[in-house]
This record gives sequence, structure tokens and C-alpha cells, in this order.
Amino acid sequence: MRSKFGDKDQSYALWGIPSSALSRTILPLGEHSKKEVRKIASENGFRNADRPESQEICFIPDNDYAGTLRRWSKSDSQAFQPGPIYNSAGKKLGEHKGFAHYTVGQRRGLGISSKVPLYVLRIKADDNSVIVGEDEELLARKFRVSSVNLLMETPDVPERITAKIRYKHQDSPATVDFFGDGMTVTFEEPQRAITPGQSAVFYAGDFVIGGGIIDEVIE
Repeated sequence: MRSKFGDKDQSYALWGIPSSALSRTILPLGEHSKKEVRKIASENGFRNADRPESQEICFIPDNDYAGTLRRWSKSDSQAFQPGPIYNSAGKKLGEHKGFAHYTVGQRRGLGISSKVPLYVLRIKADDNSVIVGEDEELLARKFRVSSVNLLMETPDVPERITAKIRYKHQDSPATVDFFGDGMTVTFEEPQRAITPGQSAVFYAGDFVIGGGIIDEVIE
């Protein structure tokens, strides 16, 4: 279930734990607020009791995720090769510095002059291009999900659920359809910047139904 401390809820990040492992998982801090946990840690001499919270990716201390990816990648990785930036009509607007530096919904750092704000709409690794457009072009309702992990039997999944497409996203009503080992998710209302590679997590009220990896935005 979601945490009763909503600002610290980690259910979005835990959807991938198999039921067999989750049944043997103990979450001893679930009834305590962060403030209470810090107090207990301080009283017991924990050196990190007052350590500031991480606001970025915790295992990348310099917050340079692209630099970390470059260090972990092959020297000739296409993700760091320059390529074209197109608008949604196929017109070339400029060059990018490697698609690893961009994410769907990004506005800053595009290096393009435009009368209206432009945002990354899609990243196409197959031809090393980045597609940009106006804000309203980021809205979509339907997408496919793979690597699905359900915490209940498929027939028991409610027809109408809510879904989150990123950690800070407010979950929104949606319906799901199963095909093979994947799912198609359709939001009732368009959502901004549905991003392939991100987790989609499904809820029935406060209960986590499961989740998967966003594969493709359909419409």
C-alpha cells in the first residue's frame, strides 16, 4: 500500500518486487515519519541521523547522470554522438550533443532559438535524432507497457485503476488491456510527457496492483 506519509511514499519505486519476495519483506519504518526516524537514529548514535536528504539520483553524487552514463558506456556509444534535432513536421532545427543528454519534456539546454518554447517530444535512438515541439504536443493518453509485474492475479485486476508515470506524477484514472506479456494503458484524460523507459505503476485506491516499463506512446 501507499505510505500514510504521502511525501515519503516509495510504492512507485517498489512495484517490481515479485510477490514471492514481497511476502517475505519487512518494512519496519512504515509507521514512523521521517522526523521520528531521525530522532530514533540520533538517540542511538547513528552518524547519519542529520544527513541532508538527497534530491537527485542518490548513487550519482555529482548529479551528472550523463557523465556517469558516459563512464559506464562504450567509448563509441551512439548515445553520445551528435545528431539532428527535428520538429514534429520533420524540419531540421539544429544539432544535439548526444541523446543521452535529453529526456522527454525537457526544455532547457536544447540550443535552439524559437519564438515559442520548445520541448523534447521523442528520442529516436534508431536514427540518433531528437524530436521537439510545443508544450501541447507532449499530451497523450495511451501507451504500451512491458516487463509487467502484477501483485494480484490478472483476472482480479480492476477494469478501472489509477496510474502513475513518474515518481512525482499525481496518479490519474485509467483503464488497462492485457496482450501477451504486456499491457496497454489508456488514461481518461491526456497526461504530459509519457516517457518510454520510465515506470508506470498501477493502483486500486491505496493498493499497489503492480507496474511495468513504458515501451511506446501510442496516441
